Amino acid sequence: MAKDLNSELRVLDIDDPEQEKIADELVREYGDYTEDYIIPQVFIEEDGKVKHVFTGFSEGVHVTRDRWEDLFASPYYQGLKKMKLN
Repeated sequence: MAKDLNSELRVLDIDDPEQEKIADELVREYGDYTEDYIIPQVFIEEDGKVKHVFTGFSEGVHVTRDRWEDLFASPYYQGLKKMKLN
């Protein structure tokens, strides 16, 4: 995704306390926040604004994988690829 969009990739490890704090702040401000929020949550910065574009699914990895595929095939994502965010 980062390569497709010519964008920086930032991965936060929620098993690392410092990175978990940063992830919690991002999800609280921009994502699908609950006390035990679901990962992955994916954000992009577009036009100087952070936008939430994806949250994993609690039904299982296979459902999350299928929704990733849906996102990558979507007109929204195809439009982002054409813009090359940076």
